[in-house]
Amino acid sequence: MSPELQALSAFAVATIVSFALTPLAARFAFRVGAVAHVSERSLHDHDMPSLGGLAILSGLLVASLIFLPESTESKGIIAGALVIAFVGTLDDIFDLPPLVKLFGQFCGAAIPVFSGVVVQNFTLPFIDPVNLGGWAEPLTMLGIVAVINVVNLTDGADGLAAGVCFIGAATFTIITLSLSRDAAGILAAATAGASLGFLFHNFYPATIFMGDAGSNLLGYLLACIAIQGVLKTAAAVALFFPLVILAVPILDTGFVVAKRLKYGKPIYAADRWHFHHRFVNIGFSQRRTVLYLYAWTLCLAGMALALRFIPYTDGHGNLDTGWTLVLAGIGVLVLIASFYLVVVLEILKLRRFSGRRRKKSSSHEVDAAVAEQLSTGEFPALDRE
Repeated sequence: MSPELQALSAFAVATIVSFALTPLAARFAFRVGAVAHVSERSLHDHDMPSLGGLAILSGLLVASLIFLPESTESKGIIAGALVIAFVGTLDDIFDLPPLVKLFGQFCGAAIPVFSGVVVQNFTLPFIDPVNLGGWAEPLTMLGIVAVINVVNLTDGADGLAAGVCFIGAATFTIITLSLSRDAAGILAAATAGASLGFLFHNFYPATIFMGDAGSNLLGYLLACIAIQGVLKTAAAVALFFPLVILAVPILDTGFVVAKRLKYGKPIYAADRWHFHHRFVNIGFSQRRTVLYLYAWTLCLAGMALALRFIPYTDGHGNLDTGWTLVLAGIGVLVLIASFYLVVVLEILKLRRFSGRRRKKSSSHEVDAAVAEQLSTGEFPALDRE
């Protein structure tokens, strides 16, 4: 069986298993008390079961057992996935202290690292590979834990994290298989399938949340896939693939962390400064918010695929003018789409709303009100579209 067919089969099996077991995970969540209660920052209006990650894990394990080639690195990744999902499950049930949860994440990340899933060096266009030397293991662990938390912080609207991870894993599948990283490609396909199977139950209106068991697991898997399938290759733009594919959750997390630091709040403190909260705050429905963020993620995934498949260089540092212009054009379109989502939808729509509420205010007063609301993340109550 070809690697492509194995990946497709792993995707199908993981989708079916995850889809079938998600309702059982919901019942189990209610039984053990893993329930997301309504709070000021939540977008749901009733208590929700939050152990969907166990269904995602099941889909991944079944598909991996059948199709993932056996190796020390693969075993390490799966063992680490079990630890990460276990820590996330405990957090969903008992609400672990942040430092305890972080320690568990590092323990899980250490398993694949000491099984050979390590970035020893990475490449950048037109320069020699950068060798990490003795920093390889600790930096790889830190990177895995960072991606875990990036995805975890994204999980705040129905279907958002599952959909973004599905798009990301599917994109990684195509890229890794094209680089002949077959094991990583099959693992990515299984991850995409497990995310999609769960997404059928999690898209708005959701009947279950993935919880930390799911968001931590998906972040961990995407990090391991990026390392095994991309960063350990000689591709000139290897470092850019994960950064572009995961740009939406990375930008969201960067924005939120910067806000928390600015206002002297702990990095791990919950708030309503995420992209999905801010879109909902200015009047978007959850469904519309998530679809816009899906579209943004798809644009960036398309950019990653363009970087991989458009022959803009001959591999020796010589650029092809025509294909380079095509790639630059795609990059401009992606930047325009990003500008539209972040500036037009959030800032200008809010400005129009503030103008309607302040009919007697001058444009300077409206702009000042908008600036204040955007800086604090606090908005007046709005009717949902």
